[in-house]
Amino acid sequence: MTERETTLLSTTPHQLFIGGEWIDAASGDTFPVRDPATGQTVHEVADATADDAIRALDAAVAAQESWAATAPRTRSDILRAAWQLVQERKEDLALLMTVEMGKPIAEARGEVAYGGEFLRWFSEEAVRIHGRYGLNPEGTGQMIVSQRPVGPSFFITPWNFPFAMATRKIAPALAAGCTVVIKPPQLTPLTTLYFTQLLVQAGLPAGVVNVVTSASSRRVSAPIIADPRLRKLSFTGSTEVGRQLIAQASDNVLRVSMELGGNAPFVVFEDADLDKAVNGALTAKFRNIGQACTAANRFIVHEDVADEFAKRITERVEEMKIGRGTEEGVTIGPLIDNDAVNKTAELVADATARGALLLAGGAKVDGPGSFYQPTVLTGVADGSEILREEIFGPVLAIATFATEEEAIRLANDTEYGLVSYVYTDDLARGHRMIDKLETGMMGLNAGVVSNAAAPFGGVKQSGVGREGGFEGIHEFLSTKYTLIPNE
Repeated sequence: MTERETTLLSTTPHQLFIGGEWIDAASGDTFPVRDPATGQTVHEVADATADDAIRALDAAVAAQESWAATAPRTRSDILRAAWQLVQERKEDLALLMTVEMGKPIAEARGEVAYGGEFLRWFSEEAVRIHGRYGLNPEGTGQMIVSQRPVGPSFFITPWNFPFAMATRKIAPALAAGCTVVIKPPQLTPLTTLYFTQLLVQAGLPAGVVNVVTSASSRRVSAPIIADPRLRKLSFTGSTEVGRQLIAQASDNVLRVSMELGGNAPFVVFEDADLDKAVNGALTAKFRNIGQACTAANRFIVHEDVADEFAKRITERVEEMKIGRGTEEGVTIGPLIDNDAVNKTAELVADATARGALLLAGGAKVDGPGSFYQPTVLTGVADGSEILREEIFGPVLAIATFATEEEAIRLANDTEYGLVSYVYTDDLARGHRMIDKLETGMMGLNAGVVSNAAAPFGGVKQSGVGREGGFEGIHEFLSTKYTLIPNE
């Protein structure tokens, strides 16, 4: 570990943040945070108890009335100041993410830029919360429709994008006038703790954002979700866990936002520009070492261009450098832990057992850390687990199709519906795919779709609700209608 990394980690908080104060867990317990590139512990973080969780909710409830009454311009200014601080500390944030999560430093910098945009976007949306006023159709009274903050909100964020997932939830909540309790991921809590410092420096009042870190999500989540004072739950993670949380939230009829699993199809038609398709595929698959819900999972390529597509992809993948994300030129960092490596290996083994051809990679990397080679498979057969499950690893699996109807059937043959990618130079076909693919987002000749100004979310079992865009702030607002009768 470098001197800079050591200094950064020593100045990153390791306690809970409740009611504007950094405090130890009630039990005094901690849990380790490890660098997945080395397996070494880099920090010990407070391990919250159920009592700590309720204390955090107490603080959020106590701050809710005053924060909701805070002028929109003031809320806007705080978010804007936080965005500015992120720009000033972007190198620290990027390095911290690389250390605790493993992604290459260039990608970590990209996440800081992307995550920061949610602060800037929602600083602008905070002053644009609209209502309406007008005569009712009968002419008997005036209708007033206004928007109010939902209230105290609880966030559970994932480990794969520790900065962006925090800002994508916190920024719209604060803009709308809601207070927050956030439970960062056990594997990557440091980025959220560091970011919380920046919110405080930006002028955020005590109790508006509270952070509870824990090695057990259930231990802190269950009592918060069961508390009738909570009004909103937002979760990003697996569909399996999302179902459980929705069930828990139903007891108090909580507003929920769920950004769940994905199984994104990447469809390449015979008329596609293959250079663009290959570049888009590499980004859609290998960004974040394949550990993204938006990662392309199934490459559905027309049989006329499949061999050439696979050849070009393989040439590029064989050039990728594996290593610790802080090293110069590294494009493939470690997976988050050894369980992830083993799961990836199982999916590849199943595909090859069913007849898939291994063109590149396909093996674990010896030595410290949890690395798996970037991998290309072609001729992946129907029924292969790799076509049904979310890979969450650096494996590009190619299947073929013959007709547009077959491509649509294969792309939609999943319970998930988060994002799809389509490459074609036929504009009419592109519009047909927009209409027929069952996903909440789509990249048409684009390998990345996420943007703070756009609504992020899926259909089917990929979740409910949207984050980002004009739609994002409305997840934290409730609509109130008032009638004033004419005299």
